[in-house]
Amino acid sequence: MSSTGNVILSNQANTREVSESAFAMFDEHGTVVAWTQAAERLVGYSAGDVVGRSAALVLPLSEEAPTISAFVEQCRTQSGWSNATAVRHQDGRMLDINLRISTLWGQDGTVRWLISVTDTDTLSRQAMNGSVRESLLTRAPIGIAVRDPQLLCTWVNDTMGCHDGISRDRRLGRRFTDVLPGVKTEALEAVMRQVLHSGTTKVHQYRMWPPTSPRQEHKMAASFFCLLGADGQALGVCSINVDITESRQARERLAILSEASTRLGRTLDVMQTGQELADLAVPLLADFAAVDLEQSVSFGEGPPVRIGPTDGRLPVFRRAGLASIHQGVPESAWAHGDRVHRTPASPFTDVLRTGRSHLEPILDTAPGTWIDEDPIRAQKIRQHGMHSVMVVPIRARRALLGVALFIRTEDAVPFQELDLLLAEELVSRAALSLNNAREHTTCLVLQRNLLPHRLRGGVAVEAASRYLPADIDAGVGGDWFDVIPLSGARVALVVGDVVGHGINAAATMGRLRTAVHTLADMELPPDELLARLDDTVQRLAEQEADTPNQTSAMVGATCLYAVYDPITRRCVMAGAGHPPPAIIDPQGRVTFPDLPTGAPLGFVLGAHFEAVELEVPEGSLLALYTDGLIETRDHDIEVGMQRLGTALAQPNLSLEDLCTRATETFPDQSPCDDVTLLLVRTRSLSSAQVASWTLPGDQTAVRSARHLTARQLTEWGLEDLEDSTKLIVSELVTNAVRHSTGPIGLRLIKHQVLTCEVSDTSDCYPRQRRARTTDENGRGLFMVSQLSRRWGARSVSDGKVVWAEQDLTSAPSETFGTPPALDERLAC
Repeated sequence: MSSTGNVILSNQANTREVSESAFAMFDEHGTVVAWTQAAERLVGYSAGDVVGRSAALVLPLSEEAPTISAFVEQCRTQSGWSNATAVRHQDGRMLDINLRISTLWGQDGTVRWLISVTDTDTLSRQAMNGSVRESLLTRAPIGIAVRDPQLLCTWVNDTMGCHDGISRDRRLGRRFTDVLPGVKTEALEAVMRQVLHSGTTKVHQYRMWPPTSPRQEHKMAASFFCLLGADGQALGVCSINVDITESRQARERLAILSEASTRLGRTLDVMQTGQELADLAVPLLADFAAVDLEQSVSFGEGPPVRIGPTDGRLPVFRRAGLASIHQGVPESAWAHGDRVHRTPASPFTDVLRTGRSHLEPILDTAPGTWIDEDPIRAQKIRQHGMHSVMVVPIRARRALLGVALFIRTEDAVPFQELDLLLAEELVSRAALSLNNAREHTTCLVLQRNLLPHRLRGGVAVEAASRYLPADIDAGVGGDWFDVIPLSGARVALVVGDVVGHGINAAATMGRLRTAVHTLADMELPPDELLARLDDTVQRLAEQEADTPNQTSAMVGATCLYAVYDPITRRCVMAGAGHPPPAIIDPQGRVTFPDLPTGAPLGFVLGAHFEAVELEVPEGSLLALYTDGLIETRDHDIEVGMQRLGTALAQPNLSLEDLCTRATETFPDQSPCDDVTLLLVRTRSLSSAQVASWTLPGDQTAVRSARHLTARQLTEWGLEDLEDSTKLIVSELVTNAVRHSTGPIGLRLIKHQVLTCEVSDTSDCYPRQRRARTTDENGRGLFMVSQLSRRWGARSVSDGKVVWAEQDLTSAPSETFGTPPALDERLAC
């Protein structure tokens, strides 16, 4: 055998049809000159359809290369081309493919290009089956030789000479047996003739000792396929040769990575996932690895960054993963969680712009290169001998999640294409976990922003809460809670649970929480508020339907709404398909009130809700919760309610400690639903903070009200508020006299604010209007609104209450004289 390359055929030839990859050739003018049966199966065009026509018929054109001539020039400049793209099938549909274009040289320096196309779906199925052979072949350095029907070599690429040591000039115009005589090469030519005759594709494996390493055995794989002309007849045979020695090693390493990467899906914390990705790469693939995540991924806020032109503004990245063969990761200029600085001229910018990986087998560390734009990074690179770099984008569709950096320092072997393939495979698996974690983080951020940041119980209650998202399988849900201050020192307590999980449930929760706030501001009693909220849910379901005739989508929720009055120490509550609250008195006795369940919101048209009124001693504990706290896969609700009551029957513990005890009622199980708990401890106002009178329903009521108000404010030391309060009382009492019958109630409440309440027997609410300059009336409520921080009205069993609040710290800046009593038009 010749010293240029000893070739021995494998004892077991692997002959099978390679249907996953399709090949074609086009010339320097962009005209298709050869086609294959596999190409016809992939894109639907026969050889007669495309040979002799422009390659633009099937090749993807882009903004960078909008014409076939520009595409050819791009291939010439880049010595080929490879990318994931799409081609058009003959039936018009688009196929996602991996495309590789290799430069072939002929005699006299002429050029042609070989197109290799692999269906992405096929690769995905192979990856799921644990086989990466074809994907490795599509990225591995391949040797290509094209021979005519007489088996004379007509076209060859440069890689072929690296495999067997035969130069281009020696190979072109000769048969294989002419340059490498022997029985084995004659057998190979016999296979080529068989391919030419039958049109089938053959795959053979063989061993060789290339001249670059004559003592090291290399395992090679050669695929032979027939090239067809426009008439469908054989033009020649093409051989694709791959050194599978490294491919086999890569498969072994990839199998290890695949097994290890199962850890990437165990957490929904993006920073932890980034760290796991770095840990998996070192030392198996790199000596140092860093994972930088785009800021919106780390914090779940803001829109994701899209791959494309940066317009000079680079996204903000934070370091999420660090790993090194050296203890303490001395190679990194940034610590975990730090904001990472990137320079416009660095390879990272190209990665962000193109979405493609960057491989720099030999890192140029000479002065004046891009690394000197950042002195700290330049020092680290030179200090630790970083000599080979890979930068891989972490992407989900067109969204950029981050970048992964792989560097070799101690390992003297530079990164190669196969190393990049392994890195991309690992990063793509991590990207799936990161994207899931990002969506989960977005849900949590959305829910956190939609839920109250601070509970304001005023003088009525002390409040604490706990929200625990569901497990990984269930995800974020639509639980919400609220403590809403009402007039008269009262407070509304709310807990609700939207059907379903995920970001849609969280968004629906936000809409319902806003609706509850709006209805609470209307001072509606609990049963009426739930009826109005049920109408809102019904309308939301109708809006979710795609067409007017379509059945409404299911947008359901449960809710418990309660109003506690610290003056009367009474609580009115109503429920809509929600479990009853737990009430623990100051002695630790636990009760669950017999509250009518009611239908869940959005499930029954015209649902009716009933309210229950209870007296709650001062210092009692009220627990409002969702069913995720009391219901598990192994225990029914009654068991959960009993455990909850036991956990809360500790009157001396703080609310925060009680929240912790209550949410750990099933410590051995992960929740199958979101867990929400709202705890309030009731307070009461002393009689010294409340003053009330009953006034006659005539004009004498105004003077009496002013006198009683002035005396009470003096007793409370609020003389600075006397003028404004007397004017407010005058206007409200005057309206009550004019538009109602029977006695009038006046009540002053001193708590965090000063509240003035006037009650009467009319159920018509006052409405502020704009009085014209010639009008004698209509300015009363305008002055009330100017003198108070807020005002409003609410229904009571025997009429209504009109109220106004003033801050205790200072009187309003503008005061009015004491005008005659003014009336106010009412809207009934």
